[in-house]
Amino acid sequence: MRMQIEGLWQSFGDRQVLSGIDFEDDVTTLAVIGPSGGGKSTFLRILGGLLAPSAGRVVLDGEVVPTDEAALARYRASLGFVFQDGGLFHHLSARENIALPLRAVHGMDEASAAARADELLDRFGLAGEGDKRPAQLSGGQRQRVAIARAVAPRPKMLLLDEPTSALDPEYTTEVLDLLADLKREGTRFITVTHEMGFARHACDKVAFLCHGTLMEYGSAAELFAAPKTPELGRFLGKLLEWSV
Repeated sequence: MRMQIEGLWQSFGDRQVLSGIDFEDDVTTLAVIGPSGGGKSTFLRILGGLLAPSAGRVVLDGEVVPTDEAALARYRASLGFVFQDGGLFHHLSARENIALPLRAVHGMDEASAAARADELLDRFGLAGEGDKRPAQLSGGQRQRVAIARAVAPRPKMLLLDEPTSALDPEYTTEVLDLLADLKREGTRFITVTHEMGFARHACDKVAFLCHGTLMEYGSAAELFAAPKTPELGRFLGKLLEWSV
């Protein structure tokens, strides 16, 4: 996917969150990293059409992220979203969490939606969990259902905002392994993450956001091996200090 970002600014009242981001590249799997408060989630929300920027524009594959509601709804429907808490409907089963958006948003008939949900539950190791509600699932299982729901309509890109931040280490591994499998199958995604091992080894490119600016961008291997800014060097040093 060709991504162009031109003069992107975002403020909330007196607080400047993003400051003049310019960027252009072909994106397949991108990790967005950086300190808390650096603008990562805001950046992702703008890419997904969930938040209108204060200034600037985003162009994906030649399509400007629209501003009117009808066009925005169509644009959002072309993407898959996974949030920190999964965002599942707690009163619905795992199967229905996947099938309902296929019917309501994408116009799929009931039988086809159910078949697609069962296909993904089986593929993601959840074949016996389809009738359970989110409260009956482990954290890792809930996030796998959330990812299944996001990929069910075959979106052109997945956007993931800290999908493992609320998980225990064993469940974090489950989710990261699943994302790595999706990458191998050709799924394109942009993820905000603090999982540096995943960013380094499972993502082609990395963007480092700090103080609202895009301080570094490049291949994951090069960026982790040789940070060009002291800010990235300090950031990686703090995160890796207590690594096993």
